[in-house]
Amino acid sequence: MTNFFKNSDLSRNDAENIVSDTLNKCDDGELYLEDSKSESIILDDNKIKGSSYSSDLGFGFRAVSDEIVAYSHSNEISKNSLNQSSESLKSTLRSTKGTYNHSIPKTNKKYYENINPIEQKSLDEKIEILNKVNNYLRSKDSNVKQVTANFSGEQKTIEIIRSGGETLSDVRPLIRFNVSVMLDKDGRKESGVYGIGGRKSYDSYLKEDNWKEVCDEALRIASVNLESKPAPAGEMKVVLGPGWPAILIHEAVGHGLEGDFNRKKTSAFHNLMGQKVASEGVTIVDDGTIDNRRGSLTIDDEGTPTEKTVLIENGVLKNFMQDRLNARLMKTRSTGSGRRENYRHIVLPRMRNTMMLNGNRTQEEMIKSVNKGIFAVSFGGGQVDITSGKFVFNCTEAYEIINGKIGSPIKGATLIGDGPSILKEVSMVGNDMMLDPGIGTCGKAGQGVPVGVAQPSILINKMTVGGTKL
Repeated sequence: MTNFFKNSDLSRNDAENIVSDTLNKCDDGELYLEDSKSESIILDDNKIKGSSYSSDLGFGFRAVSDEIVAYSHSNEISKNSLNQSSESLKSTLRSTKGTYNHSIPKTNKKYYENINPIEQKSLDEKIEILNKVNNYLRSKDSNVKQVTANFSGEQKTIEIIRSGGETLSDVRPLIRFNVSVMLDKDGRKESGVYGIGGRKSYDSYLKEDNWKEVCDEALRIASVNLESKPAPAGEMKVVLGPGWPAILIHEAVGHGLEGDFNRKKTSAFHNLMGQKVASEGVTIVDDGTIDNRRGSLTIDDEGTPTEKTVLIENGVLKNFMQDRLNARLMKTRSTGSGRRENYRHIVLPRMRNTMMLNGNRTQEEMIKSVNKGIFAVSFGGGQVDITSGKFVFNCTEAYEIINGKIGSPIKGATLIGDGPSILKEVSMVGNDMMLDPGIGTCGKAGQGVPVGVAQPSILINKMTVGGTKL
């Protein structure tokens, strides 16, 4: 655990006094201290292309009155820098009066170990695995023309000090391992990408040659795409596979259930609380309590313990995801969803691990019920309008469905629609829920945070598919 005051003229007692003095007439606020260490190592074109290591230490000081947020940050933890931040905040909020005293419940639950994954494997060991990845893939298929593989690791230690000296802390490990392979056969080039990650050590994912499974999956996806044909276009039934396809739910529905958009009435869901917004059997939760998952948090970036928040239950809208500010203004409570990219950024209500829960149907039943449609297994990039939920997603692995059977792989399929409408078109929910492999990063207001998704297979009765078939 980092001692943020060890090499500073600022003592913990000084910091607590400055925080209390600054926030005594505010509705809310905190001093957020952060120490992060991160690395990235990339192999490309048969050689190590880059290796980087960075260390960052600093604080963010926030004061909140009504819906006004004053924020100051610095990469220098000192008495002078904190006093300057304090004066800046008090100046901004000079005319306000404090009314909010929202104590934070304590938690002794921890969803990951206090480890630094960067230090658990030497740079030479990581480079050796990346070279093995390159050699393994090139030996598996003579059509392999390019291999890109990379490790990224991070340890982030945070401490939160509130008015009155209340202090909360967390140590957050995070790793990711990605492989991309490009095949070239008879002049046609296709790629496959796969990755894994979470809040564990590198060894948890890579011991016993587990990296080969990642390589095999990336190669399989590339091989499927090499045999693909142009995708059909039009309105049709769509079966989404389990796991990573829940990124569609995350983007098209999840953002619309975040508190700030609903408080400002810019979300399509803002006036639908307690109403039916999805088909019967559709239950969506946002869960920060799953051990070692990429989107899990012991406490959020305001110090609130994480939880499993039921957003939609059997089709009925039950809750929004809330940070402290939006919860206070909407007269409810924080769901432990206040997150920030780092100490330079303000807190926003954000997703953690967003999941559609199991139903009782099988994927086989879904496929059999479709005369003409597509089976989408994985997605790449997409575009989403958060306020309306309108989206366009590109399928990176998909197949045609003809007369109840999975047919040829297809290329160039895009799924087009809007989240609120799609929820009502779900006619079957599978019993095969899977978590994503641990690679998700969510962007909002210029901030990126690690997230997870999960879902079972689902059948969407009607969806617009954009294709390339002439």
